[in-house]
Amino acid sequence: MASRKRKSHNFIIQGGILAIAGIITRIIGLFYRVPVTNIIGDEGNGYYAAAYQIYNIMLLISSYSLPLAISKVVSARYSKEEFINSRRVFHGGLIFAFISGSVVCLAVFFGAEFFAGTLMSEPRSAIALRIFAPTLLIVAIMGVLRGYFQGMGTMIPTAVSQIIEQIVNAVVSILAASAFFSYGKRVAALLSNNSYAPAYGAAGSTLGTSMGALAGLIVLIFILLLINTAMKREHLFRDDNHQNEMMGNIIRIIIITAVPVILSTAIYNISDVLDNGIFNKLMSLKGHSVEKTKIWGIYSGKYRLLINVPVAFANAMCSSTVPTLTACMASDNIRGAKRKIFSAMRFTMLIAFPCTAGFIVLSKPILSMLFTGDVELAAKMLSVGAVTIIFTSISTLSNGILQGINHLEVPVRHSAIALIIHLAALYVMMEKFDMEIYGVIFSALIFSVLMCIMNQFSIRRYLHYKQEMIRTFFIPAIASTVMGIVVFALYRLFSFFTGNLISVLMSIFFGAMVYFVSILKLRGIRKEELYEVPGGTAFVKIARALKVL
Repeated sequence: MASRKRKSHNFIIQGGILAIAGIITRIIGLFYRVPVTNIIGDEGNGYYAAAYQIYNIMLLISSYSLPLAISKVVSARYSKEEFINSRRVFHGGLIFAFISGSVVCLAVFFGAEFFAGTLMSEPRSAIALRIFAPTLLIVAIMGVLRGYFQGMGTMIPTAVSQIIEQIVNAVVSILAASAFFSYGKRVAALLSNNSYAPAYGAAGSTLGTSMGALAGLIVLIFILLLINTAMKREHLFRDDNHQNEMMGNIIRIIIITAVPVILSTAIYNISDVLDNGIFNKLMSLKGHSVEKTKIWGIYSGKYRLLINVPVAFANAMCSSTVPTLTACMASDNIRGAKRKIFSAMRFTMLIAFPCTAGFIVLSKPILSMLFTGDVELAAKMLSVGAVTIIFTSISTLSNGILQGINHLEVPVRHSAIALIIHLAALYVMMEKFDMEIYGVIFSALIFSVLMCIMNQFSIRRYLHYKQEMIRTFFIPAIASTVMGIVVFALYRLFSFFTGNLISVLMSIFFGAMVYFVSILKLRGIRKEELYEVPGGTAFVKIARALKVL
């Protein structure tokens, strides 16, 4: 029983649970975006991307950081068994979320024309943006619930709600995109402008996001009500702290904690909006105003869609690491904090490297398997930009590490510096070297690399911690290279005998086995470490069956 309890509180296990949920949701997202893209086309994806980027920035400003901020504040109190104050943080978070969510919801709804037309140079994206608006309030409240559970050390409610949210999102997006696209065709016929069909189709796909978020919120409320009575009784019995924090003080702490996270995350992600705006304006000046929406639709709806699937692991590990590191720092357990950083970075790299290699060698086959029509441009983007997965994963996790060790302002500073250099590089690449969409890809890579370097220096400075290199980076890189060669050869072989779908799936399956064996043979992961991941016992049995343990 004790062993089981320790296992349930293992942050790698919890991070793994959230990572699995994150990858499942990204895969669902990947597969539902395929029929949506086939319905609304690359032009529709371009309208959707412009609306989504404004929505995403507003989400960052209002509530994106709330799960992390609430989990950090709750974890600091939960580790000291201040359970009543933890609940008061939860209530304060709900007040903050309702106010911030309502403000941005109204701003986006009534300011849709300005955001879409003036800022993004895509006025027809305003239709989709208005449908996004109510989601901002829903997600803000949902973020507080997720942060509360994460601060208590469990990622299961977040994981379950994410999966339900994405399933509802997928179903509604496909149905609504089709219905709205048909309506848009009738509008287009009346106004003699074919752009209205993809614009309304993009708006339909955003309805899925709203309905999915609402479903996720309902699931979280149900879980909270299910455990609330028993948990409240236990906390009242065990809480020895008789000094309840004032609600005003709690909200102040939430704001102080959330604002640096909001700023760093907003700066970190605002590059997408600025990239889109700069790309649209420069392409229009060069006489490519017709092609720009379609090209950006390919970039966001195919290239970025795939890149974001493996990055979900880093996001999940970040969510698991922040409250754990906060608890370590609250108890002055510096040695424990270093061990958790070491493990989190290693397990993140074990996923990032093989995904990068797989996308490089199978870019066109994977895209051809998922999307109809011409995928040449998307395949070139993926082959060139796949390495971004590694650096984005490192920078995402290292942001969380710095926030977890109470240096929340550092990622803000680093993001601002990287953003300035990134935008300068983007302008030069597009204006002087005419690199078009590849300028966006390479400048994004520069941003991630700079964040990695600056964050690692800061972690070393504040914790006197230096990441081990051989098992964290070199062995996964070697094993991924071997896997990539094998996958490329197997795909070529299988494609002589069967279709693209079977060839891709078989190549990935055998490639995963080659990577697993290579990692174990090179001692990149040991038997006792395998037990730390979800399903670790099954992995050990597979390794023994393959005679590599």
